Amino acid sequence: MAAKSPEEEHPVKAFGWAARDPSGVLSPFNFSRRATADNDVRFKVLYCGICHTDLHFIKNEFGTSTYPIVPGHEIVGVVTEVGSKVTKFKVGDKVGVGCLVGSCGSCENCFDDLENYCPEMILTYAYTYYDGTMTYGGYSNEMVASDRFAATCTLDGIIDTVSAPHPIMPLIDLLKSHGKLVMVGAPDKPLELSIFPLLMGRKMVAGSGIGGLKETQEMIDFAAKHNITADIEVIPMDYVNTALERLQKGDVRYRFVIDVAKTLSVAV
Repeated sequence: MAAKSPEEEHPVKAFGWAARDPSGVLSPFNFSRRATADNDVRFKVLYCGICHTDLHFIKNEFGTSTYPIVPGHEIVGVVTEVGSKVTKFKVGDKVGVGCLVGSCGSCENCFDDLENYCPEMILTYAYTYYDGTMTYGGYSNEMVASDRFAATCTLDGIIDTVSAPHPIMPLIDLLKSHGKLVMVGAPDKPLELSIFPLLMGRKMVAGSGIGGLKETQEMIDFAAKHNITADIEVIPMDYVNTALERLQKGDVRYRFVIDVAKTLSVAV
């Protein structure tokens, strides 16, 4: 059987903004996608968040980028088409897309609802980097010494989101006995860890990547039930390069979110 032409394999026309080289500058880009398969859901993108990992990828800071690259993995939209075998979604549903792609569905991790650890999964954008002052349950790196002392041994747990080298022993000092420091950031260099404070307080240091599909859905359902929302700065598409420059400088307090539905065509 003759191989399909690119036009046959990817007949659906699409449009976005892409980086063409490690400069990371984004500009309008026409491309195409494959037709909707039996198990696929196609949707119209309404909004897209900007993560620091997007910046890493468009500048090839991980050394794995392939150009042209259209960044963006925090996406919400409305379903426009569903495959014949899709049962959980229908046209008109609001959906979100994260970064889990291609888990096998048949390994031990997948059976344990940990698709994010599946050996066959493509984790396109795994980690988020938060710039700015580090804060841990009321403790920050700007607190005076007396306040830090008062906070010692007061916390049951700390979630450390920092993806840059930083001292963690001051955080361990804040934990009560049996307290846990959970690392979810991804520093690119080893961190210094003294064992004696762990022994004396029965404290633990653990790590976790993103959750699987079940945990992600539970988190979204919980946030919806309790009206937990995010502080964001909504921007138009043609502001994206300025937003990335600001992100590079740490000049952002909230998450940038592109209003794709209302501004993508205007920015062409």
